[in-house]
Amino acid sequence: MLNELELTGRARTHVVQHDAPRFAAQPEAVAAFLALREAARRDGIDLVPYSSFRDFRTQLRIWNGKFSGSKPLYDEQGRPRDFSRLTPPEIVRHILNWSALPGASRHQWGTEIDVFDGAAVPVDYVPKLLPEEVAPGGVFFELHRWLDAHIGTYGFVRPYRRFNGGMFPEPWHLSYRPLSTLALQQVTVDLLARVIAEADILGKALVLEMLPEIHRDHILNVDVD
Repeated sequence: MLNELELTGRARTHVVQHDAPRFAAQPEAVAAFLALREAARRDGIDLVPYSSFRDFRTQLRIWNGKFSGSKPLYDEQGRPRDFSRLTPPEIVRHILNWSALPGASRHQWGTEIDVFDGAAVPVDYVPKLLPEEVAPGGVFFELHRWLDAHIGTYGFVRPYRRFNGGMFPEPWHLSYRPLSTLALQQVTVDLLARVIAEADILGKALVLEMLPEIHRDHILNVDVD
């Protein structure tokens, strides 16, 4: 059971840092990921963590950059949206299509790891984690065929496997189900309201007003099987 600071990314006492490959997660999730990585290695795949634990301040910086328009908002195909034509509620919803609300990100729990295949990366190519990379013919298409067959054996699921009206599909986002299921049960509207009320977050009043919708559509609305 995570405490409220750990659950909302304001502490990292629940995670450990692994150096080769570099990622941070809860110890049980670290062990499960390393076992998955070893299975992938035997099949010629270099399963590399792209992103893992992300603290509240990092998530807040992402949010404020997108809410202010200094960072782009993307549609489901990864194409930039026209920020100037969006209303404030649309900005909030479009941020949440790809990025979680600070305090509500699954990456705060130490259970989530975004991955790519280092063995499939061409020279001078920088992974972007966009839909085009996992589509047929994409650089990581074969990786995701392998993950389809193997992640369940090691306790992982894809919470954003398909679009359910909240987050756009992120097949590269793996979640260690035994721990993330418990964390999800702890996230409430009241907890998030307290965290957001204390934060230096752009659009605070609107976010607080929209919290029930955000909780329903962007936090609870995930694939866990």
